[in-house]
Amino acid sequence: MDSIRIDDPQDPRVAAYLDIRERDLAGRQGRFVAEGKVVLDLLLSTGRFAAESILVLENRLAGLDNILSKAPADLPVYVATSAVMDAIAGFHMHRGILAIGRKGEPQPADDLLDGLPPRALVVVLVGIANHDNVGSIFRNAAAFGADAVLLDATCCDPLYRKAIRVSVGAALKIPFASFSDTAGFTTMLARRGFEQFALSPRGKTDIRDAQRSKRLALYLGTEGEGLPDNLLASLRNVRITMAEGFDSLNVAAASAIALHHFSARAILGKV
Repeated sequence: MDSIRIDDPQDPRVAAYLDIRERDLAGRQGRFVAEGKVVLDLLLSTGRFAAESILVLENRLAGLDNILSKAPADLPVYVATSAVMDAIAGFHMHRGILAIGRKGEPQPADDLLDGLPPRALVVVLVGIANHDNVGSIFRNAAAFGADAVLLDATCCDPLYRKAIRVSVGAALKIPFASFSDTAGFTTMLARRGFEQFALSPRGKTDIRDAQRSKRLALYLGTEGEGLPDNLLASLRNVRITMAEGFDSLNVAAASAIALHHFSARAILGKV
């Protein structure tokens, strides 16, 4: 694969990479930015999303042969000096590896659920708008073998550049879908045989005592407010017991504990 040298930050061929941080906030009209070597590898190897182009710092190109071999032969690979790449991105790109991907048509939540295996573990996010937390939860979901992540309409986009980076590319690997009607979504899960647990510091059941069925949906809410009261009232509540006088745990850390607990039981056949 031949690389294409870029010497002008205003070259129209790299217009999609201009002012990355500002355009992260404004939206990219169906595109997303993948950053870093591991994330690029997942973008090219999983096949879930199509890559449009790659922009690489000139001194990083030689170490990407194995990864770039997974790309279509006609995928443009642009190469630039550090000064030019920083001018394009609008800040210092110390990782030196970027790619533009296409989101494609979003998968409906019911279609995603219909494609899951008989034994399945899914993560349901409600009101989580922090990109670091969403990225970390996707990373934990991949690490502990969750089958999918479902997000309500108030969650941030898991394909935001920072969320992808924090997830170490897991957002490009784990299937996900969004839903808007939470009450209807819980009914949708129930019809498909999912037991539904809400993780809350006020939960009556310690997570160590919670037994899961073959199909489990684990709900996580935003830090501070947590899950809405009406949702908590409709689901079984489980808690991670902590030291006396302290019940605050980052939602990403809580997701790791909960996913480890329930995935370990699934792996060992303790369902």
